[in-house]
Amino acid sequence: MRWPVIARTALFLASLAGFLAGGEIAADVLIGSQRDRQLEELARVALRRSETSVDFGVATLQELVAQGGPGCEEGALQAVRLHVYQRGAVKDIRLADHDAAVQCSAFSETLEFDKGWVGRKDMLAGDGGVLLFPVEQFFGTALGAMIDIDPQRSLIGILGVGGELFDIMPAELRERSDVAITLSDGRPIARAAPAGDAALTGDVASISAASAHYPLRATIRVERAALAAWNREPYWPIMGLAGLLGAAFGLLLARNLVRPRTPLEELDRAIAHGEIKPYYQPIFDLETGAISGAEMLARWVKADGTVVPPARFIELAEESGRIRVMTWQLLRTALAELHGLMKQDKTFRLSINVSPQHFVADGFVDELRGCVSQAGVATRQITLELTERESFADPERAAAVVARVRDLGFKVAIDDVGIGHSGLSQIQLLRADSLKIDKFFVDTVGRDEAGDIMIGMLVRLAREMRMSVVAEGIEEPAQIAALIACGVASGQGYVVSPPVAAKSFLAIVEERRRQPDAGQAVAAA
Repeated sequence: MRWPVIARTALFLASLAGFLAGGEIAADVLIGSQRDRQLEELARVALRRSETSVDFGVATLQELVAQGGPGCEEGALQAVRLHVYQRGAVKDIRLADHDAAVQCSAFSETLEFDKGWVGRKDMLAGDGGVLLFPVEQFFGTALGAMIDIDPQRSLIGILGVGGELFDIMPAELRERSDVAITLSDGRPIARAAPAGDAALTGDVASISAASAHYPLRATIRVERAALAAWNREPYWPIMGLAGLLGAAFGLLLARNLVRPRTPLEELDRAIAHGEIKPYYQPIFDLETGAISGAEMLARWVKADGTVVPPARFIELAEESGRIRVMTWQLLRTALAELHGLMKQDKTFRLSINVSPQHFVADGFVDELRGCVSQAGVATRQITLELTERESFADPERAAAVVARVRDLGFKVAIDDVGIGHSGLSQIQLLRADSLKIDKFFVDTVGRDEAGDIMIGMLVRLAREMRMSVVAEGIEEPAQIAALIACGVASGQGYVVSPPVAAKSFLAIVEERRRQPDAGQAVAAA
């Protein structure tokens, strides 16, 4: 009787050992495969960011070439500087001969930063006749992009492709990995490295992605020891289920639970759990300090209270189309949180940012009207701020949508006037209700005569077109007086409050109402 029991026990243990051995092999293979796929996606993200910087720089150069190419006269260089201001990725523009010998620079002082310079033969060709090359400078390496104006002249843009653009690695790997952007021949351009620029040690795994348009390559390197410990949580569940249910259920578990969460999945989860919350920054009268409205800004507030800055998720939301769902969710929450204030004060206006792609989408106006009507708020209390992150593919359609929402009583503002896509042609075409002057100009007011002239020009333009003006990014009381002198009536910025949650914002409004002199003191200072 003992042998059958021993045999059955041995068979049971052998079967259990076989399932466990198969489960361990499957776990190692599946976890490793998922790691590789996620690293490949992160490499593509880094590559897309570098391509976007080049695209912006090339677009700037092409605009100048289309105008016949600049000369080295001061007036021509001043016009070139304006292009540089409008394109954050461009740090300098230089006029050179056909062999890339520099003739003059929009910012001549940047020439002193160069440690070396290459000739045309050392440049690599990309789409559209663009030539890319590294620019060695004392504080690091910049990326140079050159296009020809004519057979004798060329135009060069110095692009800032800094390592901070590629801070994309998960927290568990950040100190044991680096992300590098190089030219296709291996010459380095930028690198996001561990703290202190520490070198990686031991055996290193490497994943690369090459651009189809430019001679660029993104490479992610991770120490294998850190990679082996990353996302190991599913190992023991797979082993347990392998012992009970076998390889089939183990494979199903791997497909559903092993896969690491991607940034897009994290965003979807945050939207589903209501972690994307509206924050409010007061808009106030510069003369009296009285709060007349607020701009609603998105903040990702995690369950542990960590606040994720918008730069880490807004671009992803726009690229993936999640911005539409997120905008409606934020607006409904904001209307609920500020309902009492907006019913009490009929002059209070809530401003919301709307991406151009969403603004012209089918059904946008009907959804907006329904959302505001359901909240019981007047349409005149809602201002739609058209953001500058992308241009309108069909400006005529955008103008028609602006006219329609204005007919319904909504207000429309053009955000970040003076930079990005918000040029004079867009102001003329859209016929909005107000202009929001970008912080770039506010930072120079009272200190730079050119900045004062630019703001004064925008104020006069707005007055002639029957538009109001709001100055963004006011941080110092002295800026308030300077803006008033330029004719600006309203503003927002840290001088009154950073963007805050509804409870704190309502407390600020209530305090201003109880102590009106506090607001006047800020304005007077």
